[in-house]
Amino acid sequence: MSESGRAASRTAVLVCQGRAVADGRAAAGRFADPVAVRLLRDAERGPVDEVRADTPPQGWQARTVYETVRACAEVVVPRTVAIDEALRARVTGQLVILGAGLDTRAWRMPELARTDVWEVDHPASQQDKRARLTEAAPTPHGADEGSALAAGLPPVARSVRFTPVDFAVDDLGAALEAAGHDPSAPTTWLWEGVVPYLTRDEVRATVAALAARTVPGSALVVNYQAPSAKAAAGRLLARVLGSSVTAGEPWRSLWTPQQLAALLTEYGLSVVSDDDLLTLAQSLSGPARGRASLRAGRVAVAESRRSTRRSGSDQVGGA
Repeated sequence: MSESGRAASRTAVLVCQGRAVADGRAAAGRFADPVAVRLLRDAERGPVDEVRADTPPQGWQARTVYETVRACAEVVVPRTVAIDEALRARVTGQLVILGAGLDTRAWRMPELARTDVWEVDHPASQQDKRARLTEAAPTPHGADEGSALAAGLPPVARSVRFTPVDFAVDDLGAALEAAGHDPSAPTTWLWEGVVPYLTRDEVRATVAALAARTVPGSALVVNYQAPSAKAAAGRLLARVLGSSVTAGEPWRSLWTPQQLAALLTEYGLSVVSDDDLLTLAQSLSGPARGRASLRAGRVAVAESRRSTRRSGSDQVGGA
């Protein structure tokens, strides 16, 4: 538990487990994440090994964890492929990852070699990630203990700047300013796996804050959840069965493509693509057993074509 009283995100661990399950087994040539397993601790690797070996455990609690990790792997493959390909097509000198969790892109994507990466996340989750990076391998001799290179796993990106932000209360713009982000240069923004956990006011405030630091040539890649009765029922059932991942991290906002596009347009961002994960999964010839969750999950790409810099209360990171 952090000083703020909030624990590191368990959803981030689940997503990392899903990527570790899928590495080398799904969407050959388009998906790979050899870093994910290195960020997991021994107990977290157990379910990953079971899913990869297709050996379901005995007992309903262990089986629930197994099925949750298996289902997550099915979701993260098309999501990761869509996001990675969008980022490769829009590489800039600045990449800001909002709600970074255990994201591995700065450690596995050579396309970021000339990109400075800001990882923005809750202080508790960020502290947990930095500990995992340090545990991944020995610390290089003589490295600055405050740098990403001091972590056991050196990044392939030009730099990684950890930027602690609680989206519900902190000023995102001020935090990025303090961390050296340049609002006059094009930025690629990545917002994956976060939007459902924020209220609609928090989503709007975050869009306003990033738009205030966005210039033409910038882009936003955002993953979000559309309303789905089946997906909501499945998530509720998982909570009733005692899933430790979802119990304390409920969804707070769902968006239709039209609603999200209207919000982004209001802040000068034009949606150029918006695809559901089921369509993406089918294009990869992968399994699609979790049709409800795949159909409700979406990845949109929006581009900035005009100045959106604002001042005042619109620049805060949360409601």
